[in-house]
Amino acid sequence: MNDQPAVISPPRRRVLAAVLAAVVLPLSGCGGSAGEAASVAPRERLSPPAPASSASPAPEPSVPDLPAPDEAVPKDPARLADALTRTAGRLRDAIDDWRRTGDPAKGEAPEPVVLLSLYEQRVYRYLARNPKVASRAYGKLPKAVAARTKDNVTAIRDLLSLAHPVSGPIKMKVKPAEPADALLAAFKRAERRFGVEWEVLAAVMLVETKFGRVRSPSYVGARGPMQFMPGTWKAYGMGGDIDDTGDALLAAANYLHASGAPGDYRRALYAYNHSQAYVDAVLLHARQMKQDIRNYYAYYTWQVYVITTKGERRLTGP
Repeated sequence: MNDQPAVISPPRRRVLAAVLAAVVLPLSGCGGSAGEAASVAPRERLSPPAPASSASPAPEPSVPDLPAPDEAVPKDPARLADALTRTAGRLRDAIDDWRRTGDPAKGEAPEPVVLLSLYEQRVYRYLARNPKVASRAYGKLPKAVAARTKDNVTAIRDLLSLAHPVSGPIKMKVKPAEPADALLAAFKRAERRFGVEWEVLAAVMLVETKFGRVRSPSYVGARGPMQFMPGTWKAYGMGGDIDDTGDALLAAANYLHASGAPGDYRRALYAYNHSQAYVDAVLLHARQMKQDIRNYYAYYTWQVYVITTKGERRLTGP
């Protein structure tokens, strides 16, 4: 909502150049300012001890390799489309497994989700910077994957257009995000109170601070997981703690509601950040979460990037 530490705001605000999220980079905040082909391997499960036998134990089923944190992104559109299709399918199976057998309300996402999501995010970021490859790759993707890819690549490209690369030392405080389902519950509480869709709130938080991972204030003083300027917080924070996630989400919903949501999300989001590129990116991410809640869990595991004059640098993740 106001200038935020990890996002680059519109030129007139010159917020710190960080590309967080949804791509996306967290942008200035309020009041002024990954038709899937392959499936992920099942998690290893404990088996009862086998009876004593002189025969050799049967070999365990092989587990497909997960992408390395810096796995190469294919430059050929056909190979890239194949890699993205397989990754997208495995990621969504991994998210289903996490929600079914894990506990997204506690702790961090499991390794398969983290690594597959990171690779998908890196592919999107590559396509955002290489529109000719992107346009050729789209036609080689299954319809559902192509639509999701276009939305994410467009959102990332919009936000990158607002970035001002950092030339000096990077001074940014980052921390782990709160558990995915704890955040989801907070989004829905804010939705019930102010009528602002939880997917829109989640998309704003993704863009602003990558779900609270970025905790540095901006150089103009915007603070907290939703990046409020002090004056805006005083007006809409309802006496809460600007650094508390639940309080910040309620304040963001309050501000967006006062600015026109849910009747006019474009108007409300433009008030949050005076940039049409910002508005477009938030709405594209929100649309993806509305279409498939697994996209929320994928976004939740996107990592924090900073744009520098020597290229981009990942600050979080494996």
